Amino acid sequence: MDSNNRNDSGHTYDSGQRDHSGYRNDTGQPPQSEPQRQYYYMARLRAYVEEKGRELGRPLTASIQTFGCQMNARDSEKLAGILREAGYEQIDSEEADFVLYNTCTVRENANQKVYGRLGTLNHWKKDHPHMMIALCGCMMQEPEVVEKIRKSYRFVDILFGTHNIFKLAELMVSRIEAEDMIVDIWKDTDLVVEDLPNRRKYPFKSGINIMFGCNNFCSYCIVPYVRGRERSREPGDILNEIKRMAADGVTEVMLLGQNVNSYGKTLDTPMTFAALLREIEKIEGLKRIRFMTSHPKDLSDELIEVMGSSDKICKHLHLPLQSGSTRVLKEMNRRYTKEQYLDLVERIRAGVPDISLTTDIIVGFPGETEEDFLETMDVVRKVRYDSAFTFLYSKRTGTPAAAMPEQVPEQVAKERFDRLLKEVQEISREVTARHQGTVQKVLVEEINHQDASLVTGRLSHNTVVHLPGDSSMIGRIIEVKLTECRGFYYLGEPV
Repeated sequence: MDSNNRNDSGHTYDSGQRDHSGYRNDTGQPPQSEPQRQYYYMARLRAYVEEKGRELGRPLTASIQTFGCQMNARDSEKLAGILREAGYEQIDSEEADFVLYNTCTVRENANQKVYGRLGTLNHWKKDHPHMMIALCGCMMQEPEVVEKIRKSYRFVDILFGTHNIFKLAELMVSRIEAEDMIVDIWKDTDLVVEDLPNRRKYPFKSGINIMFGCNNFCSYCIVPYVRGRERSREPGDILNEIKRMAADGVTEVMLLGQNVNSYGKTLDTPMTFAALLREIEKIEGLKRIRFMTSHPKDLSDELIEVMGSSDKICKHLHLPLQSGSTRVLKEMNRRYTKEQYLDLVERIRAGVPDISLTTDIIVGFPGETEEDFLETMDVVRKVRYDSAFTFLYSKRTGTPAAAMPEQVPEQVAKERFDRLLKEVQEISREVTARHQGTVQKVLVEEINHQDASLVTGRLSHNTVVHLPGDSSMIGRIIEVKLTECRGFYYLGEPV
């Protein structure tokens, strides 16, 4: 099999550079080492898929529905690659032979959304008994969620978590053979399995995990409990994966981690994130490098220097604030003060002129007073973010913040949220407009969803641009004159 195959949907499928026949052995038993073991099960699953397809008189289809962050989106590309290797055709509709929900659990409403969708799927499965349903991701790392699904949603076939997504084919084969629900949840792991297939959403850009898990334990956040402790991939594995992508036409990569600034601390030979970026910059064919998310406490002067001197690293930094109150930041276990955050912003802007700064802010954290909230508003006015993701505090069972006294009344939190959102949007309109009338480079990503005569792309600053064009421009970086700022996006003309 070729190492890279483009399919009709425009997605790209990477199977890696391997001889798959070497992953079968004479005993008929699965290999014990990875990834050989998984290719053995992918071959087993493919045999089932082909047999079932002949029985139904059509190819078997699969649908992956992704909830949550960029890490989940990247996981879904890996899951899609495994399903492709096993012979499934991927479709968007959930009326498929195999449906997989890759779940998020950062907020309670994300869980409720999944339960609602499962109720709908149950009716479809009753009419299609061969159908399989699987759930994975962060939500599955919560024991009470798993117990609820086992009791109330017994038609679900497979449950697995965030640590063992590489086992999808093995779990599906186990389900086919056992004819009973398969539950395979790992509490934590230090295992990183390389060289598995993945199916990229875009042929010209891709996310890439450089690390997994988180050691920060912010008091409001469930992520360290469901994603596990921090572990970094070896730099050689990261560089080789990006080199393969660049050779296959990828011009932009997004380096992913819960806190990329702490990359390399768990390696046998430690390496800083800035040093990794210097190596990635050397890769031929790669034109843009993005990354997220950055924790302010770990953002180094070395990283600022690398960003300022680079022609490839995008002029955009997502730097979560969460609160402008030093007192609240301490309760959040963020490990920086308001003054330290503002000083960091000054150093970033001095080292990387014209940087686009975006952030996350939580309103209504337990014990937040009006004075605390005004400290947040003060930071927003001083930093003047290009955009901010603003959230009402969401209590997550199992986190320290959930048990804190003085939970802020919903009405009070909502009133503060509305004031913050108004301020953020007014500043964002003014800040975004600073490039109007200039010529900037835009990576064209897709046909505009509202007007087929337009294409949509992004600046290095991550700002969206709409301009006249057609599908031949997709994946190219072109010079565009930004003719009009419409608040949060631009209209432009190709130069």
